[in-house]
Amino acid sequence: MQVNYSARQQRLIKKLQQHQSDALIVYGYENIVYLTGFTGHAATLLVRANGQHQLITDYRYFERAGNEAVGVEVVLRNRDEESLPNCIFRLLGKVRQVSFEAHHISHADFLSLNTSSKSQMLIAAPLWVESLRQVKDEYEIHCIQRAAEIADSALAHTLRFLKAGATEREVAIELEYQMQKLGSEGVAFDTILLFGARSSLPHGNPSNTKLNLGDFVLIDFGAVINGYRSDMTRSYVLGESNQQQQSMFETVQAAQHAALELIKPGVNCSELNTASHQVLSNSPFAQYAGEGLGHGVGLFLHEQPFIKPGVDHQLEVGNIITIEPGIYIPNYGGIRLEEDVLVTESGFKCLTHAPQNFQLAN
Repeated sequence: MQVNYSARQQRLIKKLQQHQSDALIVYGYENIVYLTGFTGHAATLLVRANGQHQLITDYRYFERAGNEAVGVEVVLRNRDEESLPNCIFRLLGKVRQVSFEAHHISHADFLSLNTSSKSQMLIAAPLWVESLRQVKDEYEIHCIQRAAEIADSALAHTLRFLKAGATEREVAIELEYQMQKLGSEGVAFDTILLFGARSSLPHGNPSNTKLNLGDFVLIDFGAVINGYRSDMTRSYVLGESNQQQQSMFETVQAAQHAALELIKPGVNCSELNTASHQVLSNSPFAQYAGEGLGHGVGLFLHEQPFIKPGVDHQLEVGNIITIEPGIYIPNYGGIRLEEDVLVTESGFKCLTHAPQNFQLAN
C-alpha cells in the first residue's frame, strides 16, 4: 500500500493559498514524515504555495533523505558555513509572506529566524499540518489497525506472566519484547504497567514492585507500525475482586460505554466527554475521576482531536481517537480502560480487541 504524499502536500498548499501565505516552514518531525516520508532527523521542510518544496538537511541524513523524501528537492546545508535561517531565506528568495510552525521551535530559534529575514513577513501559523493529520487516510488506518492487532496479541501472551511474585518491570519487559517480536518498531510510548496501590498513578513507570493476590494491575501500552501508534489500556485484579474494586471497574466500563454509544460523524468531542463524565460524577468515585476522556492517535501519541472540556471539534470520518475514562484513588489503586476507535460513516469501529476481563486467575 503506497502513500499519496502529493495529495497531502496539495491539501497543505490549499491552506497556504487560503491564508495568502507564500510558504510554510515545517519544523515538526511528525509533520515532515507525514508530508514527505522522510523519517530522519535534523531536517526542515519548506512547503511553497507554487508547489516547489525543499527539504533542508545535513551530511548525516542527505543520502537517506534522497532515498525517502517524496515530492521535494533535498538540499544539503553545510552547518559550519551557513545557519539554518540564512539557508531558509536564501532558498525562499523574494517571497512576501512566510508562515512558520511556532509550536515546534524555541524562542531563541524564532529570534534567529526573525533576524535573518529581510523583506519577508513572518506569520506564526496555527496547527495546519496537525489539522490535516486528524483525518486518517487508508494507509494510516491500515498501520494503526496493525499496531493495535500486535498489541492485542502481545497482551494475550503476556497475561500468563501476571502471577504473584512477578515484578512490574519483568512483565513490562516481556510485553515490549512480544510486541517487537510480532513486528512492532519498538513501543508507542514508555509502557505503563503498575501493581496494587501504584495503579493510582495515571502515568507511573514500572518498578520492582511485586504482584500480590488481590492487587490491581494497570497496563497502558502500544505498538508502532511505520511510525503509527496504537494505545490501549486494560485493568485487572489478580484473583477475586472485592466489592469496591468491582464497583470501580464497572463504573469505568459504564463511563466508556456512554461515550462509545455517541460516536459518529458530526458529534462534538465535548459531548463525548460530558456523557462519560456524567457517569463518573454520579458514582461514589466522582472525586477520583481522571480529567479528559481521550485524544487523537497517529504518528504522535497525543494528537488532535482532543476529547476534553472546551474542545469544539465535530468528529469526522477517518478520525482515530482513544476513549479512556479512569478512576484513581491515591494509596489504594486505579482503573483505566482505553480503546482505539475509528470514526466511520455509520458510527465507529473499535481497533483494539483485547477482552475487558477484570479478574485474573493466579
